[in-house]
Amino acid sequence: MLLRSIGTYLAVVRYFSAEAATRTGAGAARSSGGGDTLGRRLLSLVYPKRSAVVAINKWKQEGHPPPRKYQLNRIVRELRKDKRYKHALEVCEWMTLQKDIKLVAGDYAVHLDLITKVRGLNSAEKFFEDLPDRMRGQQTCSALLHAYVQNNLVDKAEALMLKMSECDFLTCPLPYNHMMSLYISNGKLDKVPEIIQKLKMNTSPDVVTFNLWLTSCASQNDVETAERVLLELKKAKIDPDWVTYSSLTNLYVKNGSLDKAGSTVKEMENRISRKTRVAYSSLLSLHTNMGNKDDVNRIWMKMKASFRKMNDNEYICMISSLVKLGDFAGAENLYREWESVSGTNDVRVSNILLASYINQDQMEVAEKFCNQIMQKGVIPSYTTWELFTWGYLKRKNVEKFLHYFSKAISSVKKWSPGHRLVQEAFKIIEEQAHIEGAEQLLVILRKAGHVNTNIYNLFLKTYAAAGKMPPIIAERMRKDNVYLDQETVGLLELTSKMCVTDVSKILFLS
Repeated sequence: MLLRSIGTYLAVVRYFSAEAATRTGAGAARSSGGGDTLGRRLLSLVYPKRSAVVAINKWKQEGHPPPRKYQLNRIVRELRKDKRYKHALEVCEWMTLQKDIKLVAGDYAVHLDLITKVRGLNSAEKFFEDLPDRMRGQQTCSALLHAYVQNNLVDKAEALMLKMSECDFLTCPLPYNHMMSLYISNGKLDKVPEIIQKLKMNTSPDVVTFNLWLTSCASQNDVETAERVLLELKKAKIDPDWVTYSSLTNLYVKNGSLDKAGSTVKEMENRISRKTRVAYSSLLSLHTNMGNKDDVNRIWMKMKASFRKMNDNEYICMISSLVKLGDFAGAENLYREWESVSGTNDVRVSNILLASYINQDQMEVAEKFCNQIMQKGVIPSYTTWELFTWGYLKRKNVEKFLHYFSKAISSVKKWSPGHRLVQEAFKIIEEQAHIEGAEQLLVILRKAGHVNTNIYNLFLKTYAAAGKMPPIIAERMRKDNVYLDQETVGLLELTSKMCVTDVSKILFLS
């Protein structure tokens, strides 16, 4: 849970620099009175194929006054908030073509961020290079730096930071915060103190800086430094936010300091509100890890009183909490509630309950549940079939786990090899000297494009355990472009002295 919280926070703090430059009263487009407005039209487009430019031009053709820049900026903010990046980009591009709209560096920074999201980093870099010199300043450089951080490009981010330093663009904490999040994501925690030192030489840290610093401490399980960071934050007269106390609580829970965790989690709860909705899920997870079932239920009821409807992610968090606390009946009841109110058929929610059955070795219950949700329109994911695969691996049921593993592989366009799963599968197959299972698994892996020397070595070990010689093995390895290492040669020599397998009983691709 700590790792998940760290990942969530890093995603939050990587928020784009130009957002701060243009942030004034979000929601203006939605709250601009009744009736027809350009904002309402653009926000109602929904489908990406529809054009924001067409909607703006039609608005003008109907005789409405040309939209003002501040109105369009508000609309762009709302579109970005809803992750409608294509339409937001179209509005930005329309503004660049209007002679009566004067754009500033902050506008181009927003534009660059949207290009990154819609068209990719290469297009964003070209956009930056094509900007007039006067617009390639602190804000657009920060936007490009953010793009590098999002794409995990450490070398490019460091090179850009050096250039920004040379141009005296590092006069606010945001670029340093971006670099800290990048280093934390890549496990380069030794770089964090250096970044903080440089930041203090040029500017003053903000609450995000301190929160990232605490995240680094949590990654290193360093309670002593974390507490010093909190003292320094308070001495700087910066108000800690809910993220500050969430990070500290995580760290205390991890170290078994539940008294301290109880204090910091109360501070965290005092700092959350309807505007920080995501904090409630974090609060649920923290109380769950502390074993506070009553508080988990209390926070859930508080959420229901505060918001009109719980979203899927919140149901996922609460059902997961109940499962972790051992309240399986409560988790089932909440799942049925979600079914009745959501309508999204989000398989992630179903997978939580499915995993709880499988972890309790209730495989028959799990299969019945899976059939029921499929009848209700839930489409199983790779994770669904992988859960079944692991469940039957634990039972050492070769036929069943191969059946579900095949389903898992077939459910994705490209399979990212699960090395631990493959190793465990071959281990069980070898223990049972199950050569038919070894052949079937080899076929599954070949179809997934994942056959190599190690796979063949595991395959040959099963034949050796069965005291059998694999049929036409050299030809198959040649077709799969598999090279022989020392272990392969030894296994081939060993199995060549064994009796030949009945080829007609073996399932393999020629």
